[in-house]
Amino acid sequence: MCRLLLVQSEIPFSIADYLRPFAHIAQHSKEYQGHGWGCAYLADQYWVRYRNLTPIWEDNLDQFGTTRLLLAHARSAFRDEGIVVENNMPFWDNTYMFIFNGELRGVRIREEGRTGAEKIFRVIRRFERGDLKAGVHKAVSVIEKRTRYVRAMNFMIASRKRVVVNSYFNEDPAYFTLHRKPIPGGMIIASEPFAGETDWEPIPNRTIEEYTWSF
Repeated sequence: MCRLLLVQSEIPFSIADYLRPFAHIAQHSKEYQGHGWGCAYLADQYWVRYRNLTPIWEDNLDQFGTTRLLLAHARSAFRDEGIVVENNMPFWDNTYMFIFNGELRGVRIREEGRTGAEKIFRVIRRFERGDLKAGVHKAVSVIEKRTRYVRAMNFMIASRKRVVVNSYFNEDPAYFTLHRKPIPGGMIIASEPFAGETDWEPIPNRTIEEYTWSF
C-alpha cells in the first residue's frame, strides 16, 4: 500500500516544506513505502513531474522550488513486484494527474495499463466525458461491481483547476482513512496527519469529494 499527498494553496509555498513531513509519514509507515516515489507540481500553469526509485526519505527534497499545487505519492509495490520507475505515480495524460492507494482482488475489467492503478486511471478517463466527478462516480461503481473484493481504493485525480478525491475501503480504517487540513489559502489532503500537527479531520469512507480553485 502507498501514501498520498495533495497540497493546494492560492499562496505559493515551498514544496520541500510539505514533502519533508510526507517523507516522515512514508518512512514510519507500518507498511514499507520505499519502492520509490513521485510528485507533480504546477510551475507557470504547466505540470512538472518527478519520479525516482529512491525512497522519498533518502532523496534530495530541496531540489524543488515553490508551487501552488502539489501531488506526491510514496510507493509500496504489491508483492514487491514491478519495481521500475515507469510504475511510479503520478500517472498522467494531457489533462490529469493521478495517484492511488489500495488493493483490488479478482478484477474483471479489460483495460490497458502496466499496473492495476494505471488501469483504474484509464477507466476513470473513459467515463469522464467532461464531468470529472460524475466520471469518478461511474468508474467506481463499475469497478466495484466487477471486483471480487476491494480492500481499498483511495485516489486523487487532479487537473490544474480541480481535484476529485475518492475515499473507499473495507478494512483497516486507521491505515486507509484520508485526512484533510486547512492552510492559508488552501488545504492539505494526506494519507495520515503530519506528525505533531493539529486541526486535521478525517475524510469519510465511501465518499467522493471535489475541490476547485481559481488561480
